[in-house]
Amino acid sequence: MALTDTAIKAAKPADKPVKMSDGDGLYLLIHPSGGKWWRFDYRFDGKRKTLSMGVYPEVSLRDARDRRDDARRKIANQIDPGEHRKANKNARADAVANSFETVAREWFTKMLSTWTPDHADKIIKRLERDVFPWMGDKPIADLSAPAVLTTIRRIEARGRLETAHRALQNCGQVFRYAVATGRAERDPTGDLRGALPPTREKHMAAITDPVEVGALLRAIDAFRGTLIVQSALKLSALVFVRPGELRQAEWAEIDLDKGEWNIPASRMKGWARKGITTPHLVPLAPQAVAILRDLQPLTGRGMHVFAGRDPKKPMSNAAVNAALRRMGYDTKTEMTGHGFRAMARTILHEELGVDREAIEHQLAHAVPDALGTAYNRTKFIKERRAMMQRWADYLDKLKTGADVVTIPTRAA
Repeated sequence: MALTDTAIKAAKPADKPVKMSDGDGLYLLIHPSGGKWWRFDYRFDGKRKTLSMGVYPEVSLRDARDRRDDARRKIANQIDPGEHRKANKNARADAVANSFETVAREWFTKMLSTWTPDHADKIIKRLERDVFPWMGDKPIADLSAPAVLTTIRRIEARGRLETAHRALQNCGQVFRYAVATGRAERDPTGDLRGALPPTREKHMAAITDPVEVGALLRAIDAFRGTLIVQSALKLSALVFVRPGELRQAEWAEIDLDKGEWNIPASRMKGWARKGITTPHLVPLAPQAVAILRDLQPLTGRGMHVFAGRDPKKPMSNAAVNAALRRMGYDTKTEMTGHGFRAMARTILHEELGVDREAIEHQLAHAVPDALGTAYNRTKFIKERRAMMQRWADYLDKLKTGADVVTIPTRAA
């Protein structure tokens, strides 16, 4: 006799499982614990099989009958419903394992050791914010160029064209990793070349007039913020490394007696891609050493030279720019933390006549040597030491307002 909801609700558990039949192979199995499970018995290729149909009341009597009828139709078409369910489950598992987000996170983990923490953080946040919500759950092999472009267009529509270009570049890296690991046939982002308008080249705001540089240095000396941030500002002018390289400086990298700072290759922008593993050598003039010795009693017991509020972490990447704004400088149009590099590059060559190749090498721009791609940390080292000393002395004169007369020479 067919089951009814009333009979099911009234059924009580017993010491042993109780089987209540509904017909055509469907029945309700009541466990001693009180659970009520739908089951479907069938034969396929001469073998007796049982298929779970869910739990009552989550799966109602009507739903259970619909599932039974669907299974019977499959059997009539020579499809084993149990095997069909397993195949679908495996397909879903494969889709999850090979989804764009899964592959992207795997790629991110593989590449993590080659990036600076700041760079890695920007990449994963960009993917999580702008890419994963729209195509993260899609099987990576099924994604087409138009599907990727639709996602990238969302970023462009927000007026973030540069971010859109970077997101597209990251997607291409993920697709190429998928191809290499057998999860995709090709990288569809190659078909999108030219689909986005080109970005305009941005120049970091920088002061390059010697008189204005002198005023900036005096403003830094008068800065009323913390000693850590003030020291970072002073060293930014003297060593002109990238802001991220500066703020993540560690005491273990600095030899104050030798006047040297060796920045690990892992923190140097783009070096991992070039296969460079040698540290970048930054000669420290006595003026730079004096700043560090003054700061050492405050942060020297920890790891980071420029410790943040949490001593185990470096100061914020926004600290230097925030300090410049407090001093009255517009970081979009006048001066930014990255601008100290342009300031040194311009004045060293145009005002002091220093050889451009030595400057570029100290800026870690032209790091490959003429014979290969290995970085020669001592190349131009004599010229670079003299250049850094001359630069520090020159800045001292600008700060005091001295009349600086420059005599261009080929080398420092």
